[in-house]
Amino acid sequence: MPVIDIRHRTTYRYSRPVGFGPHHLILRPREGHELHIRSFALTCEPAGALRWASDVFGNAIATLLPEGRHLGLMIETRVRVVSNATAWPVFGIDTAALRYPFRYDDAALTDLGSLLRPAHADPEGRLLAWSRGFVADTPGGTDTLSLLRDLCAGVSAAAAYRRREEHGTQAPLETLHLGTGTCRDMATLLAEACRQLGLGARLVSGYLLPDAPSVPRDSGVRGTGATHAWVEVFLPGAGWIAFDPTNHRAGRGLGGARLVPVAAVREIRHAVPVSGSFFGSSDALDEMTVEVDVVALEDEAPAWALPPL
Repeated sequence: MPVIDIRHRTTYRYSRPVGFGPHHLILRPREGHELHIRSFALTCEPAGALRWASDVFGNAIATLLPEGRHLGLMIETRVRVVSNATAWPVFGIDTAALRYPFRYDDAALTDLGSLLRPAHADPEGRLLAWSRGFVADTPGGTDTLSLLRDLCAGVSAAAAYRRREEHGTQAPLETLHLGTGTCRDMATLLAEACRQLGLGARLVSGYLLPDAPSVPRDSGVRGTGATHAWVEVFLPGAGWIAFDPTNHRAGRGLGGARLVPVAAVREIRHAVPVSGSFFGSSDALDEMTVEVDVVALEDEAPAWALPPL
């Protein structure tokens, strides 16, 4: 069971003192049968009132209201988790869902709700046609898991990974047109393709465990050293299954091994780790930096020295 240490620091620097509005923090990992939190610490400078709540999807969200006027704001989390996810998962999919198309039962249809409906317009049906191209025309339907693997591979083939610092996410048709995208763009394309086929899909934001130092740097794994995004698809009997189109070519496209989920949402824009406002001149912000360290431990020793905050 890998033990994983994560440090996530967001720093804002201003040219003159500013006041702060509420800041919403989505930084605490989602616990489940594959992931357990060993320890979690949230530090904010300057300090302020902090309250926790859960959103409609069960994500833990902290609301911070920093006090006073300052030249900077630093928000940092340090978390240690234990992952039980296997690298070669076997999914207990219900017999009725082994082949596509299948129908969710009434309870699942109700609970999945908006996760079945596309979030992006497809007025000419181009995304639907692209998605249907992965459905094999065979008697008795298509093997469901093979279909999802092929869709994941199709996104990986259609869009080369490109890191982009600008905020926002490309629409699925834009990603197909450009042939490039970030992890969040590729995940959005995959989720929308699944929804076009009537499959319940959600976007997940979190962290990706990098390769061990002995693995060559050209191993093809993308999205380390920053937050990462992927997709989970709901299949009866198996539950939510993770698909990572960004790393499909590196053999990391299926299952939750090496993934640490933080937020599960309908649209990835609702999973921004840190969001908020400040009061002052609009040009007062000098710099915003984000540092993410994800380290697998061989023992319980800290993965890095803990410098003063």
